[in-house]
Amino acid sequence: MDSTLPMRLAIDEAWKYQGLTFPNPAVGCTVVDEHGKILAIAAHQKAGGAHAEVLALQQAYAVLNEHSAILELTDSFKIHNFLLEYHNHCFEKCTLYVTLEPCAHVGKTPSCAGLIQSLGIENVVIAHSDPNDKASGGAERLRKSGVYVEEGVCEEEAHALLQPFITWQAKTYLTFKWAQRLDGTIDGGTISALESRIFVHKMRSVSDLLVIGGNTVREDRPTLDARLVNGKAPDILILSHLTDFDETIPLFSVPERNVFIDSTLEHISNYKNVLIEGGPGMFESIKTDVDSYLCFVAPKSGGTIPFTKTKEDFKIIRTLSSGDDQLLWMR
Repeated sequence: MDSTLPMRLAIDEAWKYQGLTFPNPAVGCTVVDEHGKILAIAAHQKAGGAHAEVLALQQAYAVLNEHSAILELTDSFKIHNFLLEYHNHCFEKCTLYVTLEPCAHVGKTPSCAGLIQSLGIENVVIAHSDPNDKASGGAERLRKSGVYVEEGVCEEEAHALLQPFITWQAKTYLTFKWAQRLDGTIDGGTISALESRIFVHKMRSVSDLLVIGGNTVREDRPTLDARLVNGKAPDILILSHLTDFDETIPLFSVPERNVFIDSTLEHISNYKNVLIEGGPGMFESIKTDVDSYLCFVAPKSGGTIPFTKTKEDFKIIRTLSSGDDQLLWMR
């Protein structure tokens, strides 16, 4: 089998969780049997949860053994231990395709390299090495145990997936998000499908700071929390030259939240994963600082205010479906 096919499937799966895994990277994994049949495709979904390799092996075990009980397990250590106890060498002829080098250390979850080694998997294909010194070394550990390891398959595509993780190892990563209709308008009430709004609330729950414009706060009186997913609300930076705001606006009353009002981005240096939600004014004032753009395009028209009136060229990195909407990751 062409190794790029299962690797691209793993990359596609991981993109579904891009923006949701901070401080971990988005990672995907595909398990293929000795005949080239794809047994499982999975991705890491949130920090503290099972890694992509563990979830993919969990699914593959259920297929190989016609044993669905393992799918009821959600804790990474429990899945890990189940596989170690009951694998009965069923994975030995399988090949694992993973977008990021399997972790060598034990943290909030067990070592994926250790699990692969213990299960007797003979072949592992890796797209990108781990840029985090604390977790790296998995490929070398596997090689020393006799596993055949191939690296660099779809490396460029995996690098694009990994870019936020690489950036926030060194500095703040800024994602600018907005929702628009097909005609480019952003005003006139709710635009996005429920699935898109839930995705944004998941992003807020793992963002440690959310930046919003002063005019938007005054006009929309938002809460800017993560209530749709029962998540933690991020701190808020209101970008405004005017500091007088009505403190009955809901965002000011969210517990355990810091709210800053400033005309500069100075506060973002204290944070790693920053989400920006704004319109034309915010876009113009902050576009030179943004690392990636996330646009939700709803299949409708009817507004009056366009997202921007200036000419801009974006590079689309990935397109996904989100309910009836299209989700565009761009730079």
